[in-house]
Amino acid sequence: MALAASNLLRNRVVAITGASQGIGRGIALGCAQAGANVVVHHLGTDSTTRDARHLVRELDDLRQRAAGPAPHAGPPAAIEVSGDISDPKTADAIVDATVAAYGRLDGLVSNAGVCPFFSFLDIPHDVWRSTRSINLDGAFYVVQAAARQMRAQEPQGGAIVAVSSISALVGGGQQAHYTPTKAGVKSLMESCAISLSPYKIRCNSVLPGTIETPINANDLADKDKRAYMEGRIPLGRLGRPDDLSGPTVFLLSDMAQYVTGASVLVDGGAFVNLQ
Repeated sequence: MALAASNLLRNRVVAITGASQGIGRGIALGCAQAGANVVVHHLGTDSTTRDARHLVRELDDLRQRAAGPAPHAGPPAAIEVSGDISDPKTADAIVDATVAAYGRLDGLVSNAGVCPFFSFLDIPHDVWRSTRSINLDGAFYVVQAAARQMRAQEPQGGAIVAVSSISALVGGGQQAHYTPTKAGVKSLMESCAISLSPYKIRCNSVLPGTIETPINANDLADKDKRAYMEGRIPLGRLGRPDDLSGPTVFLLSDMAQYVTGASVLVDGGAFVNLQ
């Protein structure tokens, strides 16, 4: 179920990394429905390019329907930017493209990430390095680039939300290379909340539980495992990408003007039911 339309982010400009599918796509739709102009970042492969361009068209259609009979005048509802998020040049490219299209950057959602599954003793060194580079280095680079732009826009400030994970708080037998990166993302937001507060930049994280996305589709295809996981969630179901929309839009909006350094669990109650 999509987030209901609102004006919480009316005329704001929000860049979202890893937005072509999964959680990033759900957040992009939620931000657009809340009135934002959206910058859709993706890796740049054939599949992510196709998905990103489809999403941009979908966001443009949302804008046109909201405008009614009168054609929309002004900047585009969404643009796409591609690149490997583990390369700091991609972070600069996202910010540069955003400013070129809209003149400013009001919000950033650092979402791009990977989650391959390996038993600890079988984790190849290249998987350890790539997971860290994408999930943690990529978050650092794009947050830093966005914050520099937001500082230059004083006294306007801005809001940054990073997608961490419930895995930042617990271990995972198949995720020893993944959980440290998500704990690092959470810690990054806590430190940035302090460092960037003089520039009126708020920094928070959302910690999703198990969300059905293409990343975990094969794992969740195991019916017994799926039933076990659903049985441990008080709300009785796995999460959907659009379940992250509401909390993220809130944290980006003025409704959260006194919220920084926070970590919001979005897990259907799974964490409090661990035993």
